[in-house]
Amino acid sequence: MSFADAVRAVDSFLWGDVFVILTLVIGFYLTIGSKFFSFRHFGFIFKNTLFKKQSQKAQKGSLTPFEAMCVALGGCVGTGNISGVAAAIAVGGPGAVFWLWMYALLGMTIKVVEVTLGCYYRSRTPDGEFFGGPTYYIEKGLGQERGFKGAVLVAYVFGICLCMQWIAGGSLYAAAESAETCFGMPPLLYIAIYALFLILVTARGVSSVGKFASKAVPIMTVMYLVGGIVMVLANLQAVPGVLALIFKSAFTGTAAVGGFAGASVRLAIQKGLSRAVNSNEAGQGSSPMIHATADTRHPVEQGLWGAIEVFMDTIVVCSITSIAILVTGVWSSGETSATLTISAFESVFGSAGVIFMGVMVTIFAFTTNSGWFSYFNTCLNYFLRHHEAARLKASSIFKKIFSVPVVLFAALLFYTDAGANVFWDIIDAVIALPTYINLTALLFLSGTFFKLLKDYKARYMGIGEVDPQFRYFYDTEPNEEAKEHDAQLFKTQAEIH
Repeated sequence: MSFADAVRAVDSFLWGDVFVILTLVIGFYLTIGSKFFSFRHFGFIFKNTLFKKQSQKAQKGSLTPFEAMCVALGGCVGTGNISGVAAAIAVGGPGAVFWLWMYALLGMTIKVVEVTLGCYYRSRTPDGEFFGGPTYYIEKGLGQERGFKGAVLVAYVFGICLCMQWIAGGSLYAAAESAETCFGMPPLLYIAIYALFLILVTARGVSSVGKFASKAVPIMTVMYLVGGIVMVLANLQAVPGVLALIFKSAFTGTAAVGGFAGASVRLAIQKGLSRAVNSNEAGQGSSPMIHATADTRHPVEQGLWGAIEVFMDTIVVCSITSIAILVTGVWSSGETSATLTISAFESVFGSAGVIFMGVMVTIFAFTTNSGWFSYFNTCLNYFLRHHEAARLKASSIFKKIFSVPVVLFAALLFYTDAGANVFWDIIDAVIALPTYINLTALLFLSGTFFKLLKDYKARYMGIGEVDPQFRYFYDTEPNEEAKEHDAQLFKTQAEIH
């Protein structure tokens, strides 16, 4: 068995029937348990995130809610939206797009849950930094609150599994592949230049990443959407047929056509779900790590940004990529990964489309890698949380060596001719492991989330009665804005009664 076959076998096992059932069941359970919060209050979510005046400053050791979302969205809206979605269609057929959408709808609620729990159970270091995420809510929620003796071990296993994605090289392979296709640039030269800029952004830590993401992510997202929308409009007559093909293929599979080898329903589901998790990261447990650093007045309020994150990443950006690839007809050409998306843009814009995609993939990959720096840094701080001097020293070293495994793995894939499909199979495999652990933790901690959601709706949405004794952060204090709101709220209630 070749290396590629071995990776594919592991990938198929991890993303098999058990994972599909686990993912969909937990997604439906959280969605129904929240009384379809992400759908019923979608307007409220938009109004209180993207259309709300954002704070320009955060307390020391934290990011503003908008900066945290931009880092997380930058980690999501990356090469997975361009080359990952293309790879899913190239292997799983148009039906994979339907299952990508299905998971995104459930993922909006899943992301609200995990971001909320990440903020609720977060800890603060002696130097004022917030750290949170699955490692923290597994230890505190399952261990300290529920008495599960193996919670710390499970938290460590999750952290180690998540860090395997650092070793797997992130998005650099896809970016270097695109640079070679679009600009004819030697991959090794591109990788070296890319690594240098990555070090410059991450060297100053999470705050530097947050400032970069808050400027780069909105611009790059709008630019890519404009290009994708123009492509769709140029092939508008093909859209109804493409939508019909997506829904039909999701339940019947896709026959072989052109250079496309054909795909079963099972393969469409597997590739759709794996690419959705890789793209929007709902259930993977990565985004809560950066959201937990936000200077937010209530855990659920930061959770609202999680829903927006999934919506923008998958329902908007991934949909544009998918439909653009399908309406141009290049999906059955036999090409895959970023090359397939580049071909789609070239069919409409010519050489300008090739250059545009080369720039887009580079920016998308860069925001992904810099965002994931924050996640790996959170895991490192968790591992050394009881050894302050060692934690500070290790964090300082990590900032300097972060790009090394990313560069080495990308170079290895290029110079062993492993290929794009092997790269995405490896990424799928290392994503599945922490996702299993995190989704299970969310299931057991769902009761805590439902209580927090009830409290938030009472305090900020006027739905239900506020319990003045309810503590909406596990062991950290609410920020000053929340304290002022509570004081005014309780004063008003007292006057009413």
